[in-house]
Amino acid sequence: RFISGTSSATFTVSGFLLPASRAPGWGARPTPLVLSPVAEPRCVFRSGPGGAAGQNEPRPGVVWFFPAGAERAPVGMRSRSNSGVKLDNYARIVQQTILRHQDPVTGLLPGSSDQPDAWVRDNVYSIVSVWALSLAYRKNADRDEDKAKAYELEQSVVKLMRGVLQCIMRQLDKWGHLQVDATSLFLLFLAQMTASGLHIIYTQDEVDVVQNLMFYIEAAYKVADYGMWERGDKTNQGITEINASSIGMAKAALEALDELNLFGAKGGPGSVVHALADDIQHCQSILTSMLPKASISKEVDAGVLAILTYPAFAVEDISIVTTTKEEIISKLQGRYGCCRFLRDGHKTPKEDPNRLYYESAELKLFENIECEWPLFWTYLILDGIFSNSHEQVQEYQEALEGILIKQKDGIRLFPELYSVPPDKVEEEYMNPHTVERIPMGTCPLKWGQSLYVLGKLLSEGFLAAGEIDPLNRRFSTVPKPDVVVQVSILAETDEIKELLLKSGIEVETIADIHPLHVQPSRVLSHIYARLGRNPRLGLTGRPYRRIGVLGTSKFYIIRNTIFTFTPQFIDHQQFYLALDNKMIVEMLRTEIAYLSSRWRMTGRPTVTFPVSQTMLTEDHSDLDPAVLATLKKLQDGYFGGARIQTGKLSEFLTTSCCAHLSFLDGKRFGSMGAHAEEYDDDDDAGDGYVHELHCDDEADDLAQYLDHLLAHSAPKKQKPSAERVGRFKAVATKTKEMVSLINKAQDLNIHNIGMYLPNKLFRTRHPSLNLNLSESTVPEEAQGPEVSITTESSIPRDASGAVDYSALVQLLKDTRNIQDQADILYILFKDKGMDWDTNLHGRGSTVRSLLGDLYEKAGDLKHWGLIRMISGMLKKKVEELDSACSDLLAHQKHLTVGLPPEPREKTITAPIPPDQLAALIDEASDGNISVAILTQEIMVFLAMSIRTQPSLFSEMFRLRIGLIIQVMATELAQSLNCSGDEATESLMSLSPSELKNLLHHILSGKEFGVERSVREGDDGVSPAISIHHLGNVGATKSERAGISKLKSDIKMGVQSPSLDLENVESGRYRLPSIESLDVSDSVPTIKDTRHGQWLRRRRLDGALNRVPVGFYQKVWRILQKCHGLSIEGFVLPSSTTREMTPAEIKFSVHVETVLNRVPQPEYRQLLVEAILVLTMLADVDIPSIGSIIHVEKIVHLANDMFYKDQKDLGAEEHILEKDPSTGVCRLLYDSAPAVDLEA
Repeated sequence: RFISGTSSATFTVSGFLLPASRAPGWGARPTPLVLSPVAEPRCVFRSGPGGAAGQNEPRPGVVWFFPAGAERAPVGMRSRSNSGVKLDNYARIVQQTILRHQDPVTGLLPGSSDQPDAWVRDNVYSIVSVWALSLAYRKNADRDEDKAKAYELEQSVVKLMRGVLQCIMRQLDKWGHLQVDATSLFLLFLAQMTASGLHIIYTQDEVDVVQNLMFYIEAAYKVADYGMWERGDKTNQGITEINASSIGMAKAALEALDELNLFGAKGGPGSVVHALADDIQHCQSILTSMLPKASISKEVDAGVLAILTYPAFAVEDISIVTTTKEEIISKLQGRYGCCRFLRDGHKTPKEDPNRLYYESAELKLFENIECEWPLFWTYLILDGIFSNSHEQVQEYQEALEGILIKQKDGIRLFPELYSVPPDKVEEEYMNPHTVERIPMGTCPLKWGQSLYVLGKLLSEGFLAAGEIDPLNRRFSTVPKPDVVVQVSILAETDEIKELLLKSGIEVETIADIHPLHVQPSRVLSHIYARLGRNPRLGLTGRPYRRIGVLGTSKFYIIRNTIFTFTPQFIDHQQFYLALDNKMIVEMLRTEIAYLSSRWRMTGRPTVTFPVSQTMLTEDHSDLDPAVLATLKKLQDGYFGGARIQTGKLSEFLTTSCCAHLSFLDGKRFGSMGAHAEEYDDDDDAGDGYVHELHCDDEADDLAQYLDHLLAHSAPKKQKPSAERVGRFKAVATKTKEMVSLINKAQDLNIHNIGMYLPNKLFRTRHPSLNLNLSESTVPEEAQGPEVSITTESSIPRDASGAVDYSALVQLLKDTRNIQDQADILYILFKDKGMDWDTNLHGRGSTVRSLLGDLYEKAGDLKHWGLIRMISGMLKKKVEELDSACSDLLAHQKHLTVGLPPEPREKTITAPIPPDQLAALIDEASDGNISVAILTQEIMVFLAMSIRTQPSLFSEMFRLRIGLIIQVMATELAQSLNCSGDEATESLMSLSPSELKNLLHHILSGKEFGVERSVREGDDGVSPAISIHHLGNVGATKSERAGISKLKSDIKMGVQSPSLDLENVESGRYRLPSIESLDVSDSVPTIKDTRHGQWLRRRRLDGALNRVPVGFYQKVWRILQKCHGLSIEGFVLPSSTTREMTPAEIKFSVHVETVLNRVPQPEYRQLLVEAILVLTMLADVDIPSIGSIIHVEKIVHLANDMFYKDQKDLGAEEHILEKDPSTGVCRLLYDSAPAVDLEA
């Protein structure tokens, strides 16, 4: 919240649109603001949960006060000819309908004569015509009087925009209806108007306010709000949801303001505002995945026109723009305009204005009688103008002329909406769009009147499109040229540089690139967290968030020094994904592909890729083969589907994108004590360097870190030999400085700072002094004697039978076997806790510190099972875990963690803080640390996949991570023909890259195989497993369809060990259990690899909630012909269709929720197939097919028929064994759907 330094009892204020709970980092002290003197406060809060159902106005949630009866003097008119007369006529319309209502003190426009309240959205849209008219006068001015009129109109615009800004800066109590699009619209037009030459922002404080507003809207893609109609969910029950209109407007505002100087041509670097490209592209991704749907409850919304065309032009894919417009026109357009959305009850005769909310089933009453808004035709007129469709412009202008209300003075007023007369409702129900409607609501609607005038000025040639769009947003759908991604490879050490040179790859080291500086991405996050800070206004700047690859692919000028930053995925200090070199390569491929498709900035993207010690082979004699192969591909010029240019950083300076972060200059956050070039190692002043810094407490860590970095990390010129004492003093001083720099880095949570320093001091890794760890990578059995504690009896005990912890610690000291050490530490962790001191080598050898040592060694050995287990014990979290969760939710995918059924399986439907998310995962995992850590890993992989391949998730609305883990274990058991214990251990021992590969194959729906690898030379001790795609070679078309394999399957029943993972406890390190899945008769054999194919497919589809395209729409239609569908006792009532429409995401999620009550994924999929057969009846011309239909009874009836048929064919009893949990024959699960239908 913003803070004002003014208070006065003679003025009154209203609430503002930014809820403090939704705007992190705002101040906290409410102070009355000065707006306009009034006799007594007047405030009317309307709409949504706070108002009657009939009073829900399409207004953003902003209220200000006006003195009663305030009016402007009319703009003088004079007699002119030709175009001048027309222009004056539009000026008269604008004066009479808009400007005469502008408050002389605040500059704001009230909602109506009865409402002295102002809404941001209405105000901004209303003043657009005044801005356009001023541009038209300035363009067509032929005398001084026209220039004066243009100036007066411009100042009216500035006054209103500054009035909104002042109210933002003086906000008081939060307004209850969050609407991100209203704030975004204000920022968008602030940018456009500033670019056109208007001076709206006056001071640096106001620049900081705008910068913080940009931070406020940058998370729009994951923030649920009430939308532009202030209702949220269309049931009008106060439920927020993610809205495409809010996301699109936020994206447009961020793009428009990025790198814009708010002081215009007279501004300097300090008045430039910055947006992060990664947040903009997040918005773009979500828009692409949502449209043409507007939200979870609205399958189509006419308000989306504002982001498809003027003013936002937020969607870049022309096919999505076209499809969405066609959806709006076909489903919402009538004779008087367009409905806002389907089943919109606002001001309809059936709406009860005395109730706050609608009843859910009541929405059906509003179908076909929704009010029609002429407003949306103005958007379509503007769309036609910008797309050069003269026919479209003419069509909608003629339609509008027929419904505008003409006054006696000749001015045509723009009505708010047209409603069905109460006595004609039944007729409209029977024959939609045939009844003559009556105008209702505000007249004129200033918002519509303004856009109508704007369309006239453009269509009649008074303005060109570029004049009201100086930032060229209208070209957003124009195809962009191919992006060339520049990659600079840096070696951490000279030794790595030499190794690369032997392979024909010429690179630089950190020292070679001076005066350029390379830093990890988290430093950039800390830098951006300082942007926009203003203690006087209580603004704390951008919350600390990770910076994505778009942000780190630019050069930055900070304190007159050029910085570049490494991608976030390189940093493995918090989580183990970056320990896997194949995973590093895969993430680099993903990020480069993302860069090439999403880069929109001037200049080329530049990726700085450091090659570190962890990317070498175990003996450090060569590079990891995966890394070396990738570096060679990069040099070839094509990688990950993108064009690549490799070279030195200095060579890329002229072709790269560069941003100047001037807010860190000067004394604002600490100043440089001395420049790096001027610093003298022998200067005594160097000792007191740190103490000369004067910084705010909030900023001193970063400022001092940068000061130290720039002053001490540059290579120094060699000086003549000094005396021994002088040399010793210089070394001691340098050591002190480097220690201080490392300490400052640790304050910023940067623990691998040695990698980014040209000096070799502190770069060597210190060996563990706590554990007797073997340096060999050969199997532990070959490492000599070991003490096994793999059984309960081998744990040392005292005379009383209790565990002898002293003897256990001694065992820990003696053994060199890493798995035995893990076993012992696990026992100490469970029994004694993390902070218990073992006194292994004196005080301070706690279980936590020993686990840290073991984690590093397991990382060196690539022992992924141990790495995951220790990560779980150390409570490590993926840094971007909350971001991954938010990305999946923003794509309208609910998440569940844990295994079914509820309440153990937890559902996530809204973003939650990272600590709460980690705690929820732990709770859902029943304290199972390995499953908890695996859940985090899979959540990150799902987010990576949905960002790059959203098509993999079509027709999925809930991702059940627990079931996905279960299916992965089952796949390994089937493919490797192994026991449950072995499958569990194999799953936990997969490297992150192998696990991601397995997940991708499961999501893709393609056939794949898993086999033990016979390759030699694999790093580490984890079992090598190869995952590969299986083609259809050797199978006929009918065999691939699964129709002709039934008889052969009957003769080939094979009993295999079931995957009983209920009580699995690893003999090596007590791997926690994974819930059992019975896979009898489903393990493929060498004789016929197709055996178990349909069971496996049903299990995968059931676990992933994958259904056929159009499935949910068909369910909606069948519900209209019966009383409901019953699934295992849970009823999906037909009344659902009275609330929800067929293509609503909300309806799909509701159906999916009922299906998810079935815990067995393969049985769930049989139920889906049975429902699909039922939906065929929806196309038959019969009014009803019965009351409640029990779907499971249909499946069991089919099962009985199938069982009888197979017995008649002579099938043996063991082949027709039934699943005890469902009573369904296992062979039916493994039969092709065509066979099921015949049964």
